[in-house]
Amino acid sequence: MLAESLFFSAVLFTIGVFGVLIRRNVIIVFMCVELMLNAVNLTFVAFAQSYGVGGQVFVFFVMTVAAAEAAVGLAIIIALFRHRQTVDLQNINLLKG
Repeated sequence: MLAESLFFSAVLFTIGVFGVLIRRNVIIVFMCVELMLNAVNLTFVAFAQSYGVGGQVFVFFVMTVAAAEAAVGLAIIIALFRHRQTVDLQNINLLKG
């Protein structure tokens, strides 16, 4: 059971990494980061099921960070869209005025 959970978690994390590296849409990149956080949560739950309750405590911390990241990330995406009228990463250059 542990090996299957870790394999599935690794597949989800890999999909998230490829999504962050390949995609140009900010919203899809944001969803891929959330997918990576959920893969880490699955790993913590799998290890907690096998080795003790300690991993479940980390799951709550990761869920808290993911909720804060969702709130702040969506606010930044909305602000960028209002300013630039696009969510494409190639059209967004924040270092130029």
